[in-house]
Amino acid sequence: MPPVTPYVPQQITVHLGAPDSNAANVTVSFSDYVKNVASSEIYPTWDESALRANILAIVSFALNRVYTEFYRSRGYPFDITSSTAYDQYFVNGRAFFENVSQLVDELFNDYLRRPGFVEPLAAKFCNGTTVTCEGLSQWGSENLARQGYNSQEILRSYYGDIETVLNAPIRGYTSSYPGSPIRRGDTGPNVVVIQVSLNRIAQNYPAIPKIPTVDGIFGSRTEASVISFQEIFGLTPDGIVGQATWYALVRLYTAVTSLSELRSQGQQFYAINWSPPGGLEVGDSGEKVRLLQYMLSVLSAHIPTIPPLTIDGIYGPATRNAVLAAQRRFGLPETGTVGAQTWDEIYDQYSGIENTNFRSEERFPKNINQNTRSANGQQGRVNYARTSTMTQFPGRNLSIGGQDAVKQEVVR
Repeated sequence: MPPVTPYVPQQITVHLGAPDSNAANVTVSFSDYVKNVASSEIYPTWDESALRANILAIVSFALNRVYTEFYRSRGYPFDITSSTAYDQYFVNGRAFFENVSQLVDELFNDYLRRPGFVEPLAAKFCNGTTVTCEGLSQWGSENLARQGYNSQEILRSYYGDIETVLNAPIRGYTSSYPGSPIRRGDTGPNVVVIQVSLNRIAQNYPAIPKIPTVDGIFGSRTEASVISFQEIFGLTPDGIVGQATWYALVRLYTAVTSLSELRSQGQQFYAINWSPPGGLEVGDSGEKVRLLQYMLSVLSAHIPTIPPLTIDGIYGPATRNAVLAAQRRFGLPETGTVGAQTWDEIYDQYSGIENTNFRSEERFPKNINQNTRSANGQQGRVNYARTSTMTQFPGRNLSIGGQDAVKQEVVR
């Protein structure tokens, strides 16, 4: 399984009331937020196993709100509320229990998820006495702890098949919106985000035309799908994915997949295989040529000796010249054709730039394909990054002729 990428924010902004209430927002460190909620929700005299189980549920629920941009995608300037009708109980300025604080310091960057799913579990809970719910019973967790259950056994007794992710990365909040509008002619991972999310939303809104090939290229079919989406949801139908359209996609994808619910359909890792089926040369055309041209265009923006080229899916003289320049720069035989060795080197150089500019270890983790072999005979190539951020919406590989299942399969 690829590295875990949902991150723990250094800080979280809490709205001190219901979402639409005229209340203040406060920003605190994420660990202090968890200490506050845990000190407000549970008793410090409880068995340590119960405390650990409850803290992990608190962390996971909060991270789900951050990961899905549940409130920010709706235009709110905060990540979570203090209202138990919507979220978790937070008392601004309260003191923390010492033993609870120590446990949170150990656990605040661990969280729960379903096996094979990406998103932190929306681990809902209630006290189990005056209020009951589908999730964890707080008093019930203490009763189980007294019977000898450890924290994982307690959590599984309420949430079923789950796993605990340890030591998730910690970083500052980063909006999923790429920062500038995406439109026809653009290429890259953000276009994949748009294509995959539109195809999934289209299962619930059939008036949105499906995009036959998820290739990271914003062409006419992607534009048509965007326009239909914008028309249905009251956005300016210009075919451009600006901030409003981007967050409408985030919001609708979260809704149709129930990512913010305990019974989520689950976000799975999504990948595009960038390994070539064979050699590429002048006269070839199609998706693989487009992917080659995209990688070369990224390289040309950073390496002056590689000339820029148009991404048109046709292996013509301009593409050959860019390939020759890349081969010359990287010390490869100057053939002007792209076999496995040239493809691997172009990908590796592109991937190095992607790691720096696209933060691929955070948003586009590497996927080692154990079924392929590189030109130098080493087992396992690094394919195009899989992702687990909210907006790199996962699912199965999509290709021409494929069809969406009526009901999404959940593999456990």
